[in-house]
This record gives sequence, structure tokens and C-alpha cells, in this order.
Amino acid sequence: MDYLVISGGKRLRGKVEISGAKNAALPIMAGVLLCEGEVTLRNVPDLMDVRTMEHLLNKLGVASRREADGTLKFRVEDEMNCHADYELVRRMRASVCVMGPMLAKRGRAQVSMPGGCAIGDRPINLHLSGMANLGADVDLVSGDVVLKAKRLTGTEIFLGGPFGSSVTATVNVMMAAVLAEGRTIIESAACEPEVADVANFLNACGARISGQGSPRITIEGVKQLKGCDYTVIPDRIEAGTFIMAGAITNGEVRITNCRLEHLLAVVDRLRRIGVNIERDGEDILVSSSRRLDPVEVTSQPYPGFPTDLQAQIMALLCLADGNSIITEKIYPDRFMHVAELNRLGAKLHKEGPTVIVEGVKKLIGAPVMASDLRASAALVLAGLVAKGETRINRVYHIDRGYEKFERKLQNLGADIERRSDASGE
Repeated sequence: MDYLVISGGKRLRGKVEISGAKNAALPIMAGVLLCEGEVTLRNVPDLMDVRTMEHLLNKLGVASRREADGTLKFRVEDEMNCHADYELVRRMRASVCVMGPMLAKRGRAQVSMPGGCAIGDRPINLHLSGMANLGADVDLVSGDVVLKAKRLTGTEIFLGGPFGSSVTATVNVMMAAVLAEGRTIIESAACEPEVADVANFLNACGARISGQGSPRITIEGVKQLKGCDYTVIPDRIEAGTFIMAGAITNGEVRITNCRLEHLLAVVDRLRRIGVNIERDGEDILVSSSRRLDPVEVTSQPYPGFPTDLQAQIMALLCLADGNSIITEKIYPDRFMHVAELNRLGAKLHKEGPTVIVEGVKKLIGAPVMASDLRASAALVLAGLVAKGETRINRVYHIDRGYEKFERKLQNLGADIERRSDASGE
């Protein structure tokens, strides 16, 4: 099993290009199930999760072809199989996004209850209630959710949950509704750029969706969707991670293929900390002062501070001059990185959904264990600045969400290497 070894203390300098957004690419790939004809997707990151979704689509009758430049081409060839089985779905939560397209196009969907990162309870009840509102019959059979409908009918659907709107529920219900008869209105829809990107892809295929990016999305049902050529938006979470990597090492990094307008809440917090973030044409320039100020951070649904950058900013604030407070409002249990950062010399104190970050002068390298995708990134950031050597185990989490992560860091001057051993521990 692979692990990473980092010798900290190198200032990052140079240019890094951000890959396509994983959280947009995966549901867009699921949306291929709705389409007649060939779909061409560009700027899709080469990730473990993307390959898992591609494999799942293949089993569901979709032919795929990967070209030299990373472009993916898809065509639905067989609509007989409607079962997304446990062996694939358990590897990746986004697999549940095939539910809406299969139900709408094939009249049936059987999907195993999803897996994913260990970041707390994430039920799919909003997905199921949305499908039921559209007219689907919903049953649970041997750990699989089975949905059936001869014809979906547009209606008004409320998708607010206890911790805000759900991105995957919004895109799943939206994809089901595009072929429903009549108008569907989704209230309390997720506003994330990835949701808007899925809607824009569907519109490019012939759907009639408006209001994406707002809490109220309107879908006018159409009879069919056709193939299209579509480019996925840049990954704002990867961009935020590299901004913080430049900041924590007191480096100077130029970031390309990044939409700063998708990161305004993050930029606000980072500038208060002392990170310099400037536009230079279409690029972003990142540097930081040697003294970092403490701040309060609360994760919120978009356009608030993203939960997917909570762990990374915690790593950065470990070195701030004073006490910071980080509150997790989306996944209150998403703090498995706290104990591992403390192993590196951080002073973090967890109280319910809040962590008090007592800034320290330095971090010290040590062996640590990655628990989920974003926690892995936080440990890498800490390792980049820790004195001595840091070994990060279970880095397969990183491969699920960051394309060529250590190679991009190496190109910026980081002393980071991927190694393998028999045990992986």
C-alpha cells in the first residue's frame, strides 16, 4: 500500500494548474445515462473516483473511451441493467447519482446504499423523498434501494436538510426531473458551482433548467436529451488546497485554471489570516506574510466557507499567532484529522462541533494516518512545513480527489515522495 514521505521546510515556488472539479465531473458522468448519442467530457480529472464511476457506467451499459488528452467519450449502448451493486457503490458515495438518471430514463433504479469517506452520517433520505415526490415507488430490499416509475411527473420539492441543502440530492433529483412530465421546482436547492455545472451540462444536452446557482431551481421536462461536448469547471477545492499550501510554506505560487469567484468566502478568511491573493490576468498569485493572524471559521453551504476546506485551513491555523476557532456546521463529526495534527505538535482542542486551534511556533514530523480525502490533504500541508520527516499512511484517500497531487507539489519544490510497502501501515 502506498504512503507519502515529506521532508518539511521547503518554500513552494512556481506554477500549478488546477484540474477539473471532481464534484461536478462525477454527477455529470452519471448524467450520461440520460442521453441519446455520444457525450464528450473535457477537463475531467484522472482520479480513482472518476475511474470507479466510469466502471459503474460500463456495467450499466455505457461504452466509454479515454483519449490521450484526458477527454472522455461516452455512449449508452444497453439500458437493460438498472442495478448499481454494492461492490462498486460502497467505494464511492457519488455512485448514488446514477439513481435519478436511471429512474427517469429506464423507469427503474436499484442502487446499493452508498459508501465514501468516514466523515459522519450522510443519509440519502432527501434523495428518496425527492424521487417519491416525482412519482416513484421506493422500497428497500437487501441493502438496496429500489425505485420504479412508469412516468415521473413534475412537482414542487423541498430539499432542505438538518445541515443545509444537499448537493448530491439536488443534482440527483434535478437529473430525474429533466425527463419528467411538466414543471418541477426544487426549493432549498444547493447553490454550489458544481450543481450549476451539472445543470449547464444538462442544458447543453437539451434540458430546460433555470435558476441553477440559487436556492430555487426550475426544470421544464423534455422528452429526451441528446449528446454534447462539454468542459467541466475547475476544482475550487483543489485550488483552495494549493492556495493554503503556498501560504503555509510562506511560498510564492501562481495558480492557473482557477475561478476565484467560486472561493470568495475562503479568500476572505485567508486574507484576514495574512495570505496575499491577487489576480494576474486569468491566474491567481499567492504569497503570505511570515506572521499569520488567528481567525474564526465556520463551514456553511455555498457561498459560505466549504466543509471540504475545513481540514486544510485548520492545518494552516496551527501556525497562527494566537487562538482560532473552527466550527463545522455541515458534518459535525468531520474532525478525524485533529488527533493526527496533534501528533505533529499542533494544539487542537475539540469541543463538540468546534475545534479551538492554539497556534504553535512549529510542527514536528511524525508518522500519521489519513482518515478521509480532505484530512489527507491537511496532513500533507502540515507535513510540508513540519520539521523533519512526516510519513502519511493510507494515501489512497488522496487519489480519490487530487490528480497527481505529489507530482504537482514536487514541481513547486516540495520534498515529497510516494513509496510502497507490503503492509501499508
